[in-house]
Amino acid sequence: MSLFGDGLEAAVQKTFTRPVPKSAGAQMRYLVKQLKGTKAVAQMLRISQRTVERYVKDQIRKPRPELAARLEREVKARWQPQIRAKARQKAATTGGIVIDTRARLGYTAPIGSTDQDRIRHLTVALPPQYAARLFDAQEAGAGDAQLQQIAAEALKEVYFQDGGRRAGSLEEVRFTDVQHLEFEL
Repeated sequence: MSLFGDGLEAAVQKTFTRPVPKSAGAQMRYLVKQLKGTKAVAQMLRISQRTVERYVKDQIRKPRPELAARLEREVKARWQPQIRAKARQKAATTGGIVIDTRARLGYTAPIGSTDQDRIRHLTVALPPQYAARLFDAQEAGAGDAQLQQIAAEALKEVYFQDGGRRAGSLEEVRFTDVQHLEFEL
């Protein structure tokens, strides 16, 4: 996926109440139950239907590394959808989201101010409306650049302008060279 998309997904996965199935057989059985058949799972994972059946019966226990990665990704994407939805809803309405980043941040401002980009390490609580915008854009299939732009707008309002109390003439925030990014709900 992307740095921002993966970060948002990891934040949501931290809210899971039960662990994701670990063994290949358990993961395969979960997918078969979710997709209501071995044929759909086989098509999704790009393997044969017979191979899926053998994993379900624990006749095969250790998948190839690329299949194991696809299997884990698909299970995590479908695991506990109600918990996932509640966590997103809470962040988008009341809780907000915390962004922890180390990146090059700068801004465009009127002449006479020091707007030089520099590496900053920030941990900032973003208001719920920005969490809602991030999750809505992610669900709509937005790319990394669009999610990064939303995060930059949020940092402009919350960090640089402090909710309108300072830097009122600030025009644009540049959020580049992201070295570290983590979200928390």
